[in-house]
Amino acid sequence: MPSSDSIASPSGPARSAVRSRRRPRATDATTSGSRLIEQIGNTPLLRLDAIGRDLPDTVSLYAKAEHLNPGGSVKDRPALRMIDDGIAAGELTGDRTLIDATSGNTGIAYAMIGAARGLSIALALPENASEERKQILRAYGAKLILTDPLEGTDGAQARVKQFVKDHSDAYFYANQYDNDANWKAHYDGTGREILEQTGGRVTHFVAGLGTTGTFMGTTRRLKEERSDVRAIAMQPDSPMHAMEGLKHMETARVPGIYVPEIADEHVTCRTADAIDMTRRLAREEGLLIGPSGGANVHAALRIAESLDQGVVVTILCDTGTRYLSDDLFSD
Repeated sequence: MPSSDSIASPSGPARSAVRSRRRPRATDATTSGSRLIEQIGNTPLLRLDAIGRDLPDTVSLYAKAEHLNPGGSVKDRPALRMIDDGIAAGELTGDRTLIDATSGNTGIAYAMIGAARGLSIALALPENASEERKQILRAYGAKLILTDPLEGTDGAQARVKQFVKDHSDAYFYANQYDNDANWKAHYDGTGREILEQTGGRVTHFVAGLGTTGTFMGTTRRLKEERSDVRAIAMQPDSPMHAMEGLKHMETARVPGIYVPEIADEHVTCRTADAIDMTRRLAREEGLLIGPSGGANVHAALRIAESLDQGVVVTILCDTGTRYLSDDLFSD
């Protein structure tokens, strides 16, 4: 049965346990931990020469290496923006715990930044999240609320909303699925960087849909600078899939920040294709990433193969070290 790391009552022993782990920090939480936080973003844009070996010389396939962020995923960007905005608005203070639902990566980013800034973090995630993710979260001092795996992140969201409803004064609900700071982090960061790194030559952007922040923010920035850029949104081909962090929109709770009309095209990816590409990236490109990044590259390669010329860019979402216990890379 799903369990929690004992945070049910913010006024009882569990609340005290969260507080007791905090170490004295600078009074200004927006500046403490800056040495680590300055490393978030400005990730490399890598040309996938081996994966794209059969493409014509006039077509290039690139991937943004978001797994090289200090927290190991693209989610470092929105987590930092949501924390910063919460502090600036006076909603995230030293006596309130940041709480949110996560499939793992945003939670790890919250926990990492929270540890650097002396903030208390509580996270709800499905019980079947990989052991690596749960151990990393606990290592950073986050408290976990493990929810029904069959309900996915939708179930985790429901649990968090109940916590906040019952104890609103104790928590800052970051709400990554409905928080505009999520996509704005990619508008200001990821999209701008792709334009700079391609010299403005990007013609196609491909990204999977989870919270949808990466796709929404990056697409908005790219189209603002180049109206002819085509944005392709990818999602799993069925509700039962193994691409952590991605949503099958027809059967999932749709994030409030998602505007489907921004996409020029919608495509799907099978779990088997995502896993196959994830393994290929490790063995042919030396890139150890997770299956959502594999799905992105699979979809991006399909788009690239349909072109006579173009520069196709996609996202390597997170590090593959979070999936080793899932036998992702075993034969």
